[in-house]
Amino acid sequence: MKRLGIFLPTCAALCAQIGRPLLDAHNCYPYEGLYKNRIDRALSTGFPVAIEQDIGYFEGRAVVTHTDKTTGSEPTLKEHFFERVRPIVEKALRDNKRDEWPIIVLHFDFKDLKEPTLRAAWNVLKEYEPWLVTATKPADASKIEPFEKKPILVLTEDPDAQQAIFFDEVPVGGKLRVFGSAHTKDLTARADVYHRWLNYSWHEIEPEGQPKAGLWTEEKNARLKEVVDRAHKLGYWIRFYTLDGYDLADNQGWFQTYNFGSRAAVEARWKAAVDAGVDMIASDQYETLGAFMRGAATNK
Repeated sequence: MKRLGIFLPTCAALCAQIGRPLLDAHNCYPYEGLYKNRIDRALSTGFPVAIEQDIGYFEGRAVVTHTDKTTGSEPTLKEHFFERVRPIVEKALRDNKRDEWPIIVLHFDFKDLKEPTLRAAWNVLKEYEPWLVTATKPADASKIEPFEKKPILVLTEDPDAQQAIFFDEVPVGGKLRVFGSAHTKDLTARADVYHRWLNYSWHEIEPEGQPKAGLWTEEKNARLKEVVDRAHKLGYWIRFYTLDGYDLADNQGWFQTYNFGSRAAVEARWKAAVDAGVDMIASDQYETLGAFMRGAATNK
């Protein structure tokens, strides 16, 4: 059910709302001064796309970083993400193709949960609110208000410290600018106006971890479908991280803990995730996964 730029969450899955499962560009920022082209690589894969930005703090500013030990050399969230996507968002607003929004899902992973860090990020979102998917905060959080569609949807993770600032402090009738994941341990609660998604490590499916995972089996596939179906029945979108598969010579600053060891091994998991309806599939191999997902969509 849609009307004039607002969509109601009648579909559980994010991929159902925006057309297909999303490539989620993992760690999409410079690392120790290197790999500064990651955001350009992610954006070059096409839209819609999800982009992860890890957030820290330095002298009053939200910065993009892989550590809470910031030095001032890190790019700001404004500079690295929002101003980089300005031409894309402004064009989307001019074209006004609301059925295609959001075109970018911005995913925050906070490197510390200190109040100044969270408030600095919240204030950046306030500045760019005209670009953001929002929802009105109801008196009853279980009442899932419709989103007002815009080009960027902002998601964050499950710590209660984030909810305190991003949801609890927003007055009833105020605008929610960012939406959190639910705690996954002993999950029974349904999605609500703030808790919209679930963020799972791939260890939920293969506890031994990517480097030791071995062959993809029907038993593992059944487990994946069970987790995804349960999330969707409770009204959540679901993300899994991080699914890579490459030779060591091809490493571009990626972590071996996420590496299945070969293209064939990771493609078996990518296919299973797409088939199961995973909403966001995180990988460091943006172009490779993007091409795979486009091929999977074409072959359906």
